[in-house]
Amino acid sequence: MKLLPPFFNLNFFVLCLSSFLFFASFNMIIPELPAYLTSLGGEDYKGLIIALFTLTAGLSRPFSGKLADKIGRIPVMVVGAAICFVVSLLYPIITSVAGFLFLRFVHGFSTGFTPTGTSAYVADIVPFNRRGEAMGIQSLFGSLGMAAGPALGGYIASIWGIQPLFYTSAGFSILSILVIIRLKETVTDKEKMNIRLFKLNRHEIIEKRVLVPSLVLLLTVFSFGTVLTIIPDYSEYLGIKNKGLFFAVFTLSSLGIRIIAGKTSDRYGRIPVMKAATLSMAIAMFVIAFAQTKGMLLFGGVIFGASVGMNSPTISAWTIDLSLDAFRGRALATMYIALEAGIGIGALVSGYVFANKSENFPMVFSIAAVSSIFAFFYLFTLPKQQKYLVPEDKN
Repeated sequence: MKLLPPFFNLNFFVLCLSSFLFFASFNMIIPELPAYLTSLGGEDYKGLIIALFTLTAGLSRPFSGKLADKIGRIPVMVVGAAICFVVSLLYPIITSVAGFLFLRFVHGFSTGFTPTGTSAYVADIVPFNRRGEAMGIQSLFGSLGMAAGPALGGYIASIWGIQPLFYTSAGFSILSILVIIRLKETVTDKEKMNIRLFKLNRHEIIEKRVLVPSLVLLLTVFSFGTVLTIIPDYSEYLGIKNKGLFFAVFTLSSLGIRIIAGKTSDRYGRIPVMKAATLSMAIAMFVIAFAQTKGMLLFGGVIFGASVGMNSPTISAWTIDLSLDAFRGRALATMYIALEAGIGIGALVSGYVFANKSENFPMVFSIAAVSSIFAFFYLFTLPKQQKYLVPEDKN
């Protein structure tokens, strides 16, 4: 019987469990938020549901990256989940449109912190030539949370209503903290928390070494912002009652391919896998753009999920490949800034173009497809040392 490598131990899978709970906590409410905002009288602000969330996530990344390098990975993870917990409890209390949008703004800080600390922790405990595989497994659990969350959220909302859904989201957030508080910190030379750590120098905001994968990620996840913003309305238009079904389908389709993509990128390099990921993303967007049936929409979700499954572990491993160990948190924060920027821009653009008119569905998703096509062709322009980087090339 082949044993797991020593770094795939109990602590690693406890971290994976925490990722599952964290991603489930805030994803379970997403399919219900457009209708909830409409019930508050804010139907014209649907594009802001995701855009505000990603704005604060992006703004907080430089701080979370620096803090992860200075005070440790675990505190950064805990802060993000704690924000999720508090905000989820406040959604049922603050019921004005302005209040709701403010909560979405604050809620974004959660993903600005927790994933940065989690990815840095995984990179700390896994050797170079297994990073793609490890990121694949860790992101697999996050994806399970993303799949279970919307499906569970849709069920809870349909049976008990929106308020119990918010409380369930809060419960998942606090559980994600409880399972990791006994993990051993991987940053050995930690600093004490100090207000001066929140002062950023210009070079501490962006890690230039990882700008190439970050740009590719930005162009690709434009589609993700579009999906998060428009799919609930598209699902309803095509007669799908559970608005979380598409999210469950695409997330489940990404599960198995994550580990395969991660291991493939470890062996053959990151760029070949990213070419497949960006091309499949464009195809998925075109399929969704012209879907006229439930089956065709969900088929597009399957292709979309495969693209996400290839993209996520490969981009993370590529970013870590190019970063210095001492600034790993900053490098991952830069990658996540690109992630949030791409999702946020996609959400804003799609919300504006859609304008609550069903005839605009094809145009919305076609624009997303073009963004992924740009990413695909950009990968062919990279210099040789970037294009064929594999673990053995690491100095």
